[in-house]
Amino acid sequence: MQTSSDRHEYPAHWEADVVLRDGGTARIRPITADDAERLVSFYEQVSDESKYYRFFAPYPRLSAKDVHRFTHHDFVDRVGLAATVGDEFIGTVRYDRIGAGGRPATGAEADEAEVAFLVQDAHQGRGVASALLEHIAAVARERGIRRFAAEVLPANTKMIKVFTDAGYTQKRSFEDGVVRLEFGLEPTDRSLAVQYAREQRAEARSVQRLLAPGAVAVIGTGRAPGGVGRSILGNIRDGGFTGRLYAVNGALPEGQKELDGVPAFRSVRDIDGPVDVAVVAVPAERVPEVVADCGEHDVQGLVVVSAGYAESGPDGRERQRALVRQARSYGMRIIGPNSFGVINTSPEVRLNASLAPDMPRAGRIGLFAQSGAIGVALLSRLHRRGGGVTGVTGLSTFVSSGNRADVSGNDVLQYWYEDADTDVALMYLESIGNPRKFTRLARRTAAAKPLVVVQGARHGAGPRGHAVRATQLPHATVSALLRQAGVIRVDTITDLVDAGLLLARQPLPAGPRVAILGNSESLGLLTYDACLAEGLRPHPPQDLTTAASAADFHAALSRALADDSSDAVVVTAIPSVGEGSVGDAALAEALRTAAAEQPTKPVLVVHVELGGLAEALSAATSTAPQPGAASGPDPTPRTGERVKPRAAADEGAPADDEGAPAPAPPPEGTHPLPAYPAAERAVRALAQAVAYGQWRRDAADPGRVPEYEDIDERGAAALIEGMLARGQGLTLTTEATCELLAAYGVHVHRALPAPTPDAAAEAARTLGHPVALKATAPHLRHRADLGGVRLDLADEEQLRRAYAELTELFGSPEELRPVVQRMAPRGVDTVVRAVIDPAAGAVLSFGLAGAASQLLGDMAHRLIPVTDRDATSLVRSIRTAPLLFGWRGSAPVDTPALEELMLRVSRLVHDHPEVVAVTLEPVVVAPHGISVLGASVRLAPPPARDDHGPRTLPAY
Repeated sequence: MQTSSDRHEYPAHWEADVVLRDGGTARIRPITADDAERLVSFYEQVSDESKYYRFFAPYPRLSAKDVHRFTHHDFVDRVGLAATVGDEFIGTVRYDRIGAGGRPATGAEADEAEVAFLVQDAHQGRGVASALLEHIAAVARERGIRRFAAEVLPANTKMIKVFTDAGYTQKRSFEDGVVRLEFGLEPTDRSLAVQYAREQRAEARSVQRLLAPGAVAVIGTGRAPGGVGRSILGNIRDGGFTGRLYAVNGALPEGQKELDGVPAFRSVRDIDGPVDVAVVAVPAERVPEVVADCGEHDVQGLVVVSAGYAESGPDGRERQRALVRQARSYGMRIIGPNSFGVINTSPEVRLNASLAPDMPRAGRIGLFAQSGAIGVALLSRLHRRGGGVTGVTGLSTFVSSGNRADVSGNDVLQYWYEDADTDVALMYLESIGNPRKFTRLARRTAAAKPLVVVQGARHGAGPRGHAVRATQLPHATVSALLRQAGVIRVDTITDLVDAGLLLARQPLPAGPRVAILGNSESLGLLTYDACLAEGLRPHPPQDLTTAASAADFHAALSRALADDSSDAVVVTAIPSVGEGSVGDAALAEALRTAAAEQPTKPVLVVHVELGGLAEALSAATSTAPQPGAASGPDPTPRTGERVKPRAAADEGAPADDEGAPAPAPPPEGTHPLPAYPAAERAVRALAQAVAYGQWRRDAADPGRVPEYEDIDERGAAALIEGMLARGQGLTLTTEATCELLAAYGVHVHRALPAPTPDAAAEAARTLGHPVALKATAPHLRHRADLGGVRLDLADEEQLRRAYAELTELFGSPEELRPVVQRMAPRGVDTVVRAVIDPAAGAVLSFGLAGAASQLLGDMAHRLIPVTDRDATSLVRSIRTAPLLFGWRGSAPVDTPALEELMLRVSRLVHDHPEVVAVTLEPVVVAPHGISVLGASVRLAPPPARDDHGPRTLPAY
């Protein structure tokens, strides 16, 4: 709770940029005494009707007393927030803490406040009030307010809807002609769902405005051909952009009205008509002037290809921050700076606002790249390997974020989630600015369409172009969390394209069983070995011999697809020789027709020195299934939600993906099979599809977070509050740790201090023999291998002898800090940890204690809160899991008890964000029951804004 001494300090952390319902931005910040003129100007622009709804009476102007009251706040009991665009208010909200009878009160007296809004009429319907409500509610929770009350006239249906749609638990009453609404501010499942849905619509709309503009201006179209601006202008024009296109050149000669056949102007302000997107290609020092012109002309968004920003050093980073501040002050969003551009192949748009000279083929793959160079490489590879086919394998949209100063991969994911033209999402990321949010969005997106990600800078050499949140988690842990969210993680851009093309063209496999057939025994065996290496279950390869005809391939593939014991088929092919050699076109037709007859399983083709086969596979006609179709009575999920078949493309590149021209487009209705120049690449892509298909099936039933009757949440909260009152952050004592964990049903075996041999003997008598004697000094803790732990001491004589040996070997009792603990049943030693990472959020980790986790890093991880299904998979995810299930004849241990322990720890951390770290080590899992022999807990004050806080854009 805030004290009177700091009530007037300006809370800068309440400032935030938000995306509104229409995709524009606004800034929310506290109202201060300096805002008097802005408030008066704002009020003058509000209609009489809105003023009446706010004050329940005609109120044409604010008095000096009103202005003082509405601009002077203590930021505790009285708070006002404003939504601003530029220097103008477009909406305000305030709360006043109230006590019994509705009287003003201080924080010590009441946890309820009265709240009221006012939104400028020109900005109503943009979601301003909803955004303000989220932020004022977060402020109120921070200041100890738990409930809001609002009085609204019945005719003010818009404001009533703002409150009722927020998702909070409400109570409504009607008295004296006024509707009174009361609601708690603790987030509920419904309020969070509403918040996330609004976030998704707003951010998707902000990207949609950039990718589907009605009018584009290219600013920086130099007088000489060949520059960046002129190149982008030509690419937009030549790509067949369906909207209005303008060239802007500040040095345009007087009287010149066109440039390269495009209407030309000296400034965007001179354009007679709206401009939705401006592509900025001027030197960095001129960008602020351009942004100001665009803001004054109500441009909706910017694609900044100009360089000289954060990638160039500290001065450039400050220029980048200033660029974002300036653009957002006008309500604009930015792609870039240092961007390669954007592409939208939709026939209704046809926008190639990029440095790519050719418009990519239209298709169903969305592509995002933080690196311009990688973006170019991906566009080129997709173009070549698409085989000239429009439809499935082409691009829907492409975004190069450059320095990712504003629009990020999270924003594009929001757009792709609802984009009917995108079925598969491919992303090259050099950083994940908000892993917590990315994981949430990725899980939702992956449930509807595949998301394939390759990440650069995985080993610390991060990008210079943008700042990212610090994370304490190793890359392997972040990757595991992404896989938990359904992300298909690959290691190279070749793998990215390989997996993307398969997922775009073929149904998801129903399982890991793979049939292999072909005309080369050796290539079949290589494919078989690759399947085993990737964790698939291959059948023995069927060798058709080099004499196999096209009819033989057709018959073998038909049998394999009809066989219920296989989930996918890999066809291998090498050139045949002699009089009966099979032509590429004939073989392609045979494979295509067989696949079309059995459209429920994926078919992949591995070809060696058969570039013509890949081409022919593209050129074959078919009535093949929709990509993503599933098989069996319990269908595997589709890769995309669509209702009509589309064309796909084949794999038309040699092994190094370089230099192969794209074949001519095939006839209408073509559905080519994906072909790969190496067995390892085909199988790796198939393994990714198998894992993703299993994730999709599991995602349909994610499990539940169990309730336990013996959990004392309130008691734990009281303990935590009392402990934190003693300091800002602390590691709890052994006694406090045990007490807090016990409130959640986690019981730690008592460990009594033994500063002397006599104290050790007394402790053993208290606990009962047999006992263990342990040195708890940091360098010996949990190190039985160093001799710092003596077990199974059956009597006092053995205990005293062990005590003497420890002190003789390692030093005085003061150095060793010995403790005595009752022996636990024998079992497998494990470790359970939970940590709050500043970037990823709360993470639960599990592994075997000792070398397995410390030396080999054999740990599994899940985001908190963990469900019962998560806990079950967590136990089985580590490589050493067989030790828990009876490996080599040992007795299986009590994994259900272990899973329950992890669920209880998850609940503790989820319920109390002040618990920032928990370590249970060792946890001995016996054949019956578990024993927690060591535990530590660290507390810290909770963050001012948590995961349940209001929507905000990343700070610049």
